[in-house]
Order: sequence, then C-alpha cells, then structure tokens
Amino acid sequence: MKATMKDVAKMAGVGVGSVSRVINGEHVKETTRTRVEEAIKVLDYQPDIYARGLKTNRTNTVALILPSVWHPFFAEFALSVESCLAAQNYKMYLCNSNGNAEKEREYIQMVQQNKVDGIIGITYSDIDQYISSNLPFVSIDRYFTEDVIYVTADNAAGGRLAVDELLKRRCRHLAYIGGYQETPNETKNRRKYFEIECNARQVQYDVLDMLEPLSQVNRHINEFLDAHPGIDGIFTINDDMALTVCDVLQQRGQHVPDDVQVIGFDGQRIKEQDDFLVSTIVQPVALMAQRSVDSLLAVIAGQTVDNRTVLPVAFGASWTTQPIQ
Repeated sequence: MKATMKDVAKMAGVGVGSVSRVINGEHVKETTRTRVEEAIKVLDYQPDIYARGLKTNRTNTVALILPSVWHPFFAEFALSVESCLAAQNYKMYLCNSNGNAEKEREYIQMVQQNKVDGIIGITYSDIDQYISSNLPFVSIDRYFTEDVIYVTADNAAGGRLAVDELLKRRCRHLAYIGGYQETPNETKNRRKYFEIECNARQVQYDVLDMLEPLSQVNRHINEFLDAHPGIDGIFTINDDMALTVCDVLQQRGQHVPDDVQVIGFDGQRIKEQDDFLVSTIVQPVALMAQRSVDSLLAVIAGQTVDNRTVLPVAFGASWTTQPIQ
C-alpha cells in the first residue's frame, strides 16, 4: 500500500504540518527534518506533486523553448537544463519552436495559464510584444524591449579571441562569415568585436554577413572567396557555418588548415569526450544552463535577480587550425 503523509508523520513522531514543511523546503528544526527525511526514505513516500501544486499555485515544471532540437548546441543545452532542474525537483517540457513565433506565443501562455512555473527560451522570433518584465522568463543571448533577465556567453570576448588565435597561427588576411537576424541579440557581438579587434591590430579583413533565413549559402560563400582570394583565416558565426565553409573550401581545392584556417563558435561535438567538430570558441554550456535555472527559480520564488549574466568563453583547438609555431 502506498505510504501517505500521515504515515510519515507517525513514523517520524511529528505532526503532518511538519512533514509538509519539510517537503516544501520550509524552515523546521534540524532534528525534525532529519526524522522526517529518514521516515520518507524508509516508507518510500512519494509526495503528490500535482496536489501540492494546487495548494501552492506551483507545478514544479519549466518549459524550455528551443529553435530546433537537431542542433548539437541546443541539444546539449537542453540536457544540461534538464539535469539542473531535476536536482531542484523540477520537470522540464521541451518545446521545439522551429522559429515559429505563434508556437512560442502559445508556450508563453502556458505560464499565464499556470501550466508551467516559468520559461527558459532561446528564441529569435518576433515575440517582443508577448514578453513582459513580470513574466518568469529567462532568455539566452537575446534581450527584449521589456527588462527581461538573460544569460549569455561573452560573445564580445569570443570575437576578439578568434582574431587573436588566427593571428597566432600566422594568418594575415582574415574574414568573418555569418548570418544574422533582425531581432536584437548578443550573438551580433561576435562580428562586431571581431571587427573591432581587427581594426585595433591593423589586420586586413572582409565580412560576409547574410540575413536569415539563409538561402544559397554555398554560392554566396564562393562569390565572397572569389572576390577576396587572399583570405587565409576565417571566423564564422557558429560551428555549423564553419563546417559549411570547410566544405566549400574543399570543393574549391583549398585545403583546411594548410591554405585557410577556420574557427567557429559554440564548441559542438558529438559526444562529451570527443574532439570539437572544428576549432571553435567554446561556450560554457553546463554553466549557462545552471545560471539560467538558478535565475529562473529565484524569480519564481520572488527573489531579485541580476538582469544580465555574461559567462566566459575559451578557445578549443581542432583540425581546422594549425598548431601554434
């Protein structure tokens, strides 16, 4: 027979109210907490989270909005978020928006309808009108008109670091290749600070920045490389673009990294112990997930949270760059 809260209270020698306070993380005497937790363990008591949610107006669930589950970075981030939430006895709804603003609006309504307690979102869609500062929402990379909390890697430092790493490897004519969205977000700092660093160090560079959704990317890259044949070091908006650039270079008969060196951004790999897919500016995915979860749960609990969290990046070497001589 399934154990009840009354059974736990009886075994622990305390009142039902004390058991409830322990389960809900409220303050009780340490001796009381120890007895209750031991009784819960012995009886294998499972709290009724749904019933508890009706009383506390909490569901202990969080929605994670991603543009696509196919992207390795997004998949790794989702895994880390789920792990962080589980450690706090929260469940996660994974919402694959496919960049559809209407789908994202429906997910946001889940908070307003008390179906989830809050949202962590990676979104580039036009949903600014649905976001408000009193919504339990933590954004990744993107900021909104309203004062919304967001967590981001240091994209500015990443742009500078890419220049530094290419110059260390004796590249002399650099390029940035990427795509961009009209919506404001921190990823635009990758190009901006790449250019700032090139100018500061008086390095020749060229830029190909394509408006998303992208089309005929290979043709655009080929035309860009035809127009700038001296390029020997390329920094791209992300690792996916870096892989595309490497394919184009190979088709052109140019060898990576002997003729052209390439650095991406994200730190993608197939498995945790594998090498990076390309040389890359590595985002601290696990730390981004932890800070996002911590911020969101603090907001849900009514606490004040810093609006902007910027986390450090690092360079990860792989086959697309040469060793430093």
